[in-house]
Amino acid sequence: MRVEPIATDEAPTPRAAYSQAVRCGSLLFLSGQVGTDPGTGRPVSEDVGAQTRQALENLRSVLRAAGASMADLVSVRVYLVDTGDYAAMNAAYDAAMVEPYPARTTIYCGLNPGNKVEIDGVAMLS
Repeated sequence: MRVEPIATDEAPTPRAAYSQAVRCGSLLFLSGQVGTDPGTGRPVSEDVGAQTRQALENLRSVLRAAGASMADLVSVRVYLVDTGDYAAMNAAYDAAMVEPYPARTTIYCGLNPGNKVEIDGVAMLS
């Protein structure tokens, strides 16, 4: 089975040895996206809600480049720096998701300076 990298200028350009996403058969594995503006390369805000919305927009852009949408997500992992940011992240996340909702895990961890949230996922392609 061939692995196909997916890339778009509408999401931040990777600064290391990874692809924005890779397609393997009918599965699309999306690398983590943070709340970085693709044009400036900087976080859109210090607010976790704004960063969550941007991270999801970045994911949406990569999905679109692969011919998919948010509805194709089957699994999502959300990485948060601060447990106190859960409610704001969750509100922004809920507003962006469509049914059927993907499975989701939330993990508390350290991220690069300035980033409060990172979101990755797996989508099923037709």
